[in-house]
Amino acid sequence: MNGISRRTAAPRVADPPAVEAQPARLVSGSEFAEIRDLAYRTFGLDLKRGKEALVTARLSKRLAALGLGTIGEYLEILRRDRTGAELTSLIDALATNHTSFQREPQHFELLRTRILPAIAASSGRTGIWSAGCSTGEEPYTILMHAADALGEQHLAKLRLLATDISNKALAEARAGIYPLDKLADLPAEWRKRFLQKGVGDLKGSFRIRPDLVSKVEFSRLNLMEPFENAGTFRVIFCRNVMIYFDKRTQEQLVRRFTARLEPGGWLLIGHSEGLMGVKNDLEYVMPAVYRRPV
Repeated sequence: MNGISRRTAAPRVADPPAVEAQPARLVSGSEFAEIRDLAYRTFGLDLKRGKEALVTARLSKRLAALGLGTIGEYLEILRRDRTGAELTSLIDALATNHTSFQREPQHFELLRTRILPAIAASSGRTGIWSAGCSTGEEPYTILMHAADALGEQHLAKLRLLATDISNKALAEARAGIYPLDKLADLPAEWRKRFLQKGVGDLKGSFRIRPDLVSKVEFSRLNLMEPFENAGTFRVIFCRNVMIYFDKRTQEQLVRRFTARLEPGGWLLIGHSEGLMGVKNDLEYVMPAVYRRPV
């Protein structure tokens, strides 16, 4: 891995000022109902009853950052917000951005053995969408597999879209800088080819090569909003996102994903998810893998 220093590194996401978050009073029933309704209407997030303590803990830091004492005061800010900025901060606080390189490796085996060979044999440009890309490990894993299978000189054949609702997660994804301990699941040869090791004040971290970062189209997208202009795709990765949605929202989203898939295109979801009881027009291939009929 080529060495990098702070001088040559991509901009790193700045940590927010240290604020000591005091434990907030447990959210009341009416406050939880308002937050739950707002999260569902705006983001499709289905906050189950019994999550009051979780919501309180997640919002405590945001209250401290704003100098607020109660969740009631925070709700008043949300009600007055006309820009949507605080709504974005709300989803940043409530969302879980847990991901890793090579997560659920069966999908990447499918990518290498069936999807990428078909792309290599096709003419024109082919789209792959990482929907709910979080901090970027998923789209970069896709890109590294594609570079390895197709050859970097052919990456222009691939349009790789990566979207997430969280601005904070997307900023980290665009920077492409990760702690060294996230390397465990990447082959050593890939580390040398695709990564640059941090030195100096970046020691202990690594970044994706900037020329590879530039091949990923990062964009903020709330999946509850229209995405008809996103284009069409050979494969859509939407993994461990729909677990936060109820069946009605899942059905609506799968139907909209299907409309964005090419005939024969693939939808890959998380192994903890499933479309049992979710009406859809896709063919079941294997656990967590579905395909639009040709």
